[in-house]
Amino acid sequence: MKSTAQQVATVEQAVELGLREDEFEMIKELLGRTPNFTETAVYSVMWSEHCSYKNSIHWLKQLPKDGPHMLVKAGEENAGLVDLGDGLGCVFKIESHNHPSALEPYQGAATGVGGINRDIFTMGARPIAQLNSLRFGDIEKDRTKWLVKGVVKGIGDYGNSFGIPIVGGEVFFDESYNTNPLVNAFSAGIMDPSKVISATSSGPGNPVFIVGAATGKDGIAGAAFASKDITEESADDLPSVQVGDPFMEKLLLEATMELADTDAIVGMQDMGAAGITCSSCEMSAAGENVGMDIDLDKVPTRQENMLPYEILLSESQERMLVVVAKGKEQVVKDIFDKWDLHAEEIGVVTEGGTVRYMKGEDVVAEVPAESLVLGGGAPVYIREYSEPAYYQEYKKFSIDDIKQPDDLKDVAFQLLAHPNIASKRWVYEQYDSMVGTKNMATNKPADAGIVNIKGTNRALAMTVDCNSRFVNADPEVGTMIAVSEAARNITCAGGNPSAITNCLNFGNPYNPESYWQFVGAIKGMSAACLKFETPVTGGNVSFYNQTVTDGVEVPVFPTPTIGMIGLVEDKNKTMSLDFKSKGDLIFILGQSYNDISSSEYLVSYHGVKESPAPYFNLEEEYASHQVVKGLISNAHVNAVHDISDGGLFVTLTEMGMPRGLGFDIVTDSEVREDAFLFGEGQGRVVVAVNEDQEDAFIEEMMGSGISFTLLGHVTKGKMMVDDEHFGFIDGAKDIFDNALAKHLEN
Repeated sequence: MKSTAQQVATVEQAVELGLREDEFEMIKELLGRTPNFTETAVYSVMWSEHCSYKNSIHWLKQLPKDGPHMLVKAGEENAGLVDLGDGLGCVFKIESHNHPSALEPYQGAATGVGGINRDIFTMGARPIAQLNSLRFGDIEKDRTKWLVKGVVKGIGDYGNSFGIPIVGGEVFFDESYNTNPLVNAFSAGIMDPSKVISATSSGPGNPVFIVGAATGKDGIAGAAFASKDITEESADDLPSVQVGDPFMEKLLLEATMELADTDAIVGMQDMGAAGITCSSCEMSAAGENVGMDIDLDKVPTRQENMLPYEILLSESQERMLVVVAKGKEQVVKDIFDKWDLHAEEIGVVTEGGTVRYMKGEDVVAEVPAESLVLGGGAPVYIREYSEPAYYQEYKKFSIDDIKQPDDLKDVAFQLLAHPNIASKRWVYEQYDSMVGTKNMATNKPADAGIVNIKGTNRALAMTVDCNSRFVNADPEVGTMIAVSEAARNITCAGGNPSAITNCLNFGNPYNPESYWQFVGAIKGMSAACLKFETPVTGGNVSFYNQTVTDGVEVPVFPTPTIGMIGLVEDKNKTMSLDFKSKGDLIFILGQSYNDISSSEYLVSYHGVKESPAPYFNLEEEYASHQVVKGLISNAHVNAVHDISDGGLFVTLTEMGMPRGLGFDIVTDSEVREDAFLFGEGQGRVVVAVNEDQEDAFIEEMMGSGISFTLLGHVTKGKMMVDDEHFGFIDGAKDIFDNALAKHLEN
C-alpha cells in the first residue's frame, strides 16, 4: 500500500466542516502532521457533539449507572441491558432525530425509528415495542401542521412496515418548537443475556464485513449537521437527511437474529451517525490494540464515483459493520444471501490502533482510532454556565394575582379540547399497536405501555415522560419531576421501575443560560434516579435545538425526555386506569395544594407563562409509589391513574371515558377550586375502590403514612363537581377525542 499524495486540509476547510480552529490544531498535534481533507472530514464527524459528547460527557459521567437489575451499563455497548429474570434481559434505548425531522419530517422521523431499532437488534435482541416523544410548535401554524403530519406518517409507515408495535408516547405543542421540533424514538427488545453481541473488534486477521443496504450519498455529514443551529439556510443541508427502507430493515433484523445463533460474529455495530467512520473507529477503539484496514472500493454503493469522504461519512440506513471470525466468512454470506442482502468483505482487523481507509492500493486516510473517540483524543469541554434572569422572576409568581374564573365548567372543557391535553388518537391511529400480539394495554388502558413477555408470567412496562414547561421553569426540579412521573406511570400500571434511558434535548451549549439548564437537568435526574434506584443505561444528547433569526438564538424548552422500563412480576396484576362500576368510591392519594404553577390551565387559559415548577417533594413521591404498589398487589383498588397534565378534572375524565362512566366529587374547602381541579402539583394519584375492597383499602392506607381523601363516587355518566352538573362523559369524550384532528385538519 502507498499513501496518496492528497492535498493537506486548510483551517478554513476544517471550520467549514464544523471543527473549531483550536480543534484543527489539536488534530495536527495528535497526528504529528496536517491532515488531508478526508481525514479532516473524519475528525469533523467524530468530534461533532452528536458523536463525541464533547460538551456534555463531563456531566453525563455523574449520572448513576449502577442498579439492582443492570447487566450492561451505560457506555459499555450500543444500549443498556437490564435483567428480567427467567434467563431474559431487556435492551432499550431512546435517541433523537430532531434536525433531520425539522427539514424533511417524513424521512427524518422514519429513519429515527429505523436507527433506534438497529441499536437494539445489533446487540442480539429482538425488538418488541416502541414509544415516541414528539414536540411541535404553535399548532395553528401551517408549518407545524406540515411537520406533525410528516413526522407521524414517517413513524407510522416505518414502524408498521417493520412490524414492531408502538405502545405509547407523548405529544406536546409550544411555540418554542416552531422551527425545531423534537422527535425522540424509543425501542425495547428481549434477549438471552448470555448471547449479547458486543460492539467491539478483536483478533487481527479477522475479516470485516459491511452488511445490509448499499451506501449512497444520503445523510453525508449528518452527525455534524445535528451539531449546529437550525437557521433559515438549513434547507441547503437536505443531503444530511437519510432515506429509510423499513422492508430492508426487517430483512436485516431477521438475518441478524439468525447470525446471532452462530459462532461467526466477533463484534457488530449499527451504522448510524457518521456511518462507516464511526463504526470502524469505535469498534477498534473498544478493542485492545487493534485497528482496521478498510478498502472503500469494496463497499457496495448506490451511486457511481463516490468520493472517499462521501463513502466514509454517508449515513445511508439499514447497514451494519460486522467483524467475523476468520474461517466463518461463508456462514455470514450464506445467511445474508438467503435474506437477499449485501454481505461484502471490505477489510480486516489489524494489530495496533490505526484505522486505514484505502481506495485500492492508495491510503486515503490513516488515523489512530483512540484519537477519535471519547476517552481517547476527542476533546472534552466544561462550558461556562449562568442562571438566566427569568429564573428568579418566575419565582415571584403568586396565585393570589390570578382571579379564579366564575365558570369552571367552561375552563374544564377548554382544557379537554387543548392540543396538549386532548386525546392523541389522530396520531396513534396511524400506528400499528397490535402487530406481534404482545401489547397488553390496547383494550386495558393504563398509565404505561404493557408488553407481554411470552413464555413467562411477567410483563414489561414502559413509558416516556417529560413536562418541558416544568423543566424550563426549574431545570433541576423539572427533571426530577420527569423521572418521578415516569416511575409513577410504571407503578400505577402495576410495574416496578427498573432503569431509564434519556434523550437530552437542549439549546446551544455555548450559550451559558442553555448550558445552565443542561447542568441543572443532570443534577435533578441524578437525584431522582438514585431515589428510585433506576440507573441511567444510556441515551443521547441533542444540543443546538433552537432557531437563529437575525442573529438572535431562541432555544426550545429544555427537554430531558425520560424513557423508563419496569417489570410486572405477575401479568395478571397489571392495573388499568378506567373506572369499572357505578358506585365505586373515588379516593385521591397525596396532599393537594393551592398551586397552579406552570399548569396548562395557567398558561393556556390565563396566558401566564412566568411561574415556577409546581409543588414537588421527592421523598413524598417515593413513599406514595410504595403505597400504590401495595394497593395493587393486594387487590385493594380496581383503577389507578396519576394526576398530571390538566390536573384532577382531566384525570377523572380520562378514567371515566373508556366505559362511559362519570363521577360525583367534592373539592377541598382549604384549596382554591381551580387549583384543586386544574393544578398540576405532583405526587398525587386517583384510585377507585369497590365496596368489597373498601375496609381493606382504608386499613392499608391508615397504616401507610400517606394522605388520602374520599373525593366521591363513580356515576353512570354524569360529571358532577360540588353538586354542579359539568356535563356527561360521552360529550366530554367527543370533545377530547376529536379536538386534535380539528386543529390539524382545518
